[in-house]
Amino acid sequence: MQIAYVCTTLCALLLWGCVTAPGASTAQGKNLSKTTPLVLEKEEGERRVWRPLEDSSVHPSLFILKVDPRNGGSSHLVLGTEDLPPAGKIDRHRHPGADEILWLQNGTASVSLGTSVKNVHGGATVFIPADTWISVNNVGQEVIHMVFVFSAPGFEDFMRAESVPEGEKLVPLTKTEDAAILAKHSHAVIYEGP
Repeated sequence: MQIAYVCTTLCALLLWGCVTAPGASTAQGKNLSKTTPLVLEKEEGERRVWRPLEDSSVHPSLFILKVDPRNGGSSHLVLGTEDLPPAGKIDRHRHPGADEILWLQNGTASVSLGTSVKNVHGGATVFIPADTWISVNNVGQEVIHMVFVFSAPGFEDFMRAESVPEGEKLVPLTKTEDAAILAKHSHAVIYEGP
């Protein structure tokens, strides 16, 4: 119940910001007929698995896109969940065009945000302003269940390009494929070089 409350509150705040922004009423009016109200259980939504990079020992993890332009028709935000296994990590990156909120439901993680590093625990909220470097490492012994919210669509298209629907064969990404996907989606995400 607490998860639903936090997710609802985050979505309401992001939507309020979009509705009160200059020019938002015109954009909202145009998209209103395309939106679909959704009620999703914990495991419902567009379930996808990250494709591993060739020659990588990283075990692919599951994420669920719940609300975005394709799921519900939102033109203002993206909401999803992701599981981060023990020793799993989200590599250092930034989102040029969107703020992000991460909510860690459980576990222990080392979060690098901008120039600071902090160990956080279940229930922690991380606000990542647009263009701020972020990385997350699961330093605990359990899978961390995370909720993510973006203030604008874009990154979800990158996520789809680097993943497959759950149950589909996982074919590793070649370094050439990965570089092409990163170049195509550089407006939404930039990863720090090796």
